[in-house]
Amino acid sequence: MTDSNEPLEEDAARRHREKMEKRKAVQDAEVAGKSIAEKGLLMVHTGPGKGKSTAAFGLALRAMGHGLKVGVVQFGKGAWDTGERRILEKLGTEEELLCWRTLGEGFTWETQDRVRDEAAARRAWDAAKEMMADASIRLLVLDELSIALRYEHLPLAEVVEALTARRGDLHVVVTGRNAKPELIAIADLVTEMTLVKHHFQAGVKAQKGVEF
Repeated sequence: MTDSNEPLEEDAARRHREKMEKRKAVQDAEVAGKSIAEKGLLMVHTGPGKGKSTAAFGLALRAMGHGLKVGVVQFGKGAWDTGERRILEKLGTEEELLCWRTLGEGFTWETQDRVRDEAAARRAWDAAKEMMADASIRLLVLDELSIALRYEHLPLAEVVEALTARRGDLHVVVTGRNAKPELIAIADLVTEMTLVKHHFQAGVKAQKGVEF
């Protein structure tokens, strides 16, 4: 006995196949239209939502998986014992694929000392410039640089000029809320993390393996 639903199922499958064939043709044409094979990208992760640094370290892990050396400079954050640093340093040690510098003294609301904050930001920026000049580093994560720029701990014009003049094969990721319009203007990729809901608002403290 023939299932009466078979014609309907076959028709649905046919329509789906035709739809996907058209979608593939559009996608293939779009990919074929791209003429730049490789380019060092400036990527900005900003917005009030959680995940800006997390996404950057995921990208660092991906780059290291392809044998690319990664540099990380942390602005503002103190010498936290974070899970991302533990695993990236462990993975990067054997092949010398990671250079990590944490040069902050804590967030500005913790130090409450502008002179110290500016000095720490300058040390971190100097380290960032050294890594930008190091031809062996292919991806550079400037974690919370946008915070240093927001509080004017570094001259915005100097940072924009250096990032614009970076090596052609160097990818740079800048994280932090309230990215400056000037930084967004020169970026190749900007992702804004939108806050919809956060467990902190419900009284849940920062947890190991989630926040650090």
